[in-house]
Amino acid sequence: MPLSYPLRAALAFLALTPMARAASSPADHVLFAFDDHALPLQHGLRLKLFSSQSPGEGGAGNIAVPQGAPGSCDGRGVIYYGTVREVGGELWMWYLGMGDRDPDRHYRVCLAKSHDGKKWDKPDLGLVEYGGSRHNNLVDLDQGKFSVAGCVVFYEPEDPDPGRRFKMLFTGTKYPGLHFGVAYSPDGLSWRESPANPRGAIKFEPQGAIRWKGAYYVNGQGGLQWAPDGWIRALVTHISYDFENWTEATALGFRRDPLPPRAVEHTGGIDGEQVHLGAALWDRGDVVVGLYGQWHGAPTNDRRWATMDIGLVVSHDALHFTEPIPDFRIIPARENTSSWLPSGHPTLLERAPAVMQGQGFANLGDETLFWYSIWVVPSAGIRYARWDRDRFGCLQPFVGPSFHPHLISAPLATGGLAVRVRLNIGGLGKWSQAEVSVLDEQLRPVAGYSAAECTGPTRSGLSQLVTWKGSDRVNAPGPIRLRVDFAGVRPEDTQLYAVYLEPAP
Repeated sequence: MPLSYPLRAALAFLALTPMARAASSPADHVLFAFDDHALPLQHGLRLKLFSSQSPGEGGAGNIAVPQGAPGSCDGRGVIYYGTVREVGGELWMWYLGMGDRDPDRHYRVCLAKSHDGKKWDKPDLGLVEYGGSRHNNLVDLDQGKFSVAGCVVFYEPEDPDPGRRFKMLFTGTKYPGLHFGVAYSPDGLSWRESPANPRGAIKFEPQGAIRWKGAYYVNGQGGLQWAPDGWIRALVTHISYDFENWTEATALGFRRDPLPPRAVEHTGGIDGEQVHLGAALWDRGDVVVGLYGQWHGAPTNDRRWATMDIGLVVSHDALHFTEPIPDFRIIPARENTSSWLPSGHPTLLERAPAVMQGQGFANLGDETLFWYSIWVVPSAGIRYARWDRDRFGCLQPFVGPSFHPHLISAPLATGGLAVRVRLNIGGLGKWSQAEVSVLDEQLRPVAGYSAAECTGPTRSGLSQLVTWKGSDRVNAPGPIRLRVDFAGVRPEDTQLYAVYLEPAP
């Protein structure tokens, strides 16, 4: 019997090594605190989100991929219009580099590798000549003859065609008008373009991508979508089932500009609230987590004063997205400001703080990592943001014990098999507890799994096992719901970040 999404959680959460868990695996299933589809029924709780906790923000402590040495293929700067994927037990990053010998804004696709997501090596690939030498980390995409504006990479080792196990969608000067092309590779290093290139019939700048229930979804800014005052940056998505044939039409998934009857605030293409380059996507079972570019345009329509942070969205179909807390800055640009001003670049003083996301997430050990770079400042390097594992946000009571703060999940399919429940939780102690009970789909208690019979967890942690009278196995014939009660004298001390379901061994 094939396992449902909840039951496949163990493949990603327990059974695999920390590096294997870095992949965006569809087996990974989480009920996040900020996902009100997974946890729709709430009483006496408030949602809190948490900005990234990268070391050295405002300095250089969180640089993952620095600008290269003088004379190198990325010696003039690096930007993260690229992708991170897990390949063979390590992380690979495809990013864009510009060398000293390149004309302004001529970027080529480079490769870096890492085991921890924080320190990256630039391998000597020997594929493309630059400055009279092939000793560099350039991948072979038409030998770097054209400037690449962005690349989104998929890695699918299960593809029966060895030559298509790596797939890339890219934009660049080879296809003017921001049409996009696709390319394939057996090793992620040497790429061949599809003879059907270019794709798309309208301006499209991609940055986020996911394979979701048999289809490829690539999102960015562009598309022919209506706006009350002309074209605006919004998240739009193209779909394909074979990576060759893509929809010309786009799904408008998320926008931040005002719609009537709200007043129109735009006076041009730069000002106002917009979505920059769509969102990086993370498949976490039957929810997609996205980090998107928050464009804050200046009323003068001057790009120098447009600021950009990174915000959080969620989706349940990879097409339509919502913000758990509107305009929350999960990676604030201001935290990176002082390191934008390297010597020799006085004009950078005239720039407002702005960051931009690429595609790629990783859960490594006790941390969640994400990468980004500084807009229009390629010398600033590619940075990493970090959170404690899966702790983008939490639900926390705002009332006392007499109000019985609690939540109830959506129905969760088990396929009739035994499952276990784990909590990503903080604040447990002598005066604050969490009690989990199991209900059937019609909200009726399941015998043996009441709150009174719940004996754990008793400690805070990223993966705390729930038990009932010492047993961790939940046996129920049909779909179940989970109820979490925040108990004790001080229930408001407890923070619930996520609930995990996994098959019982």
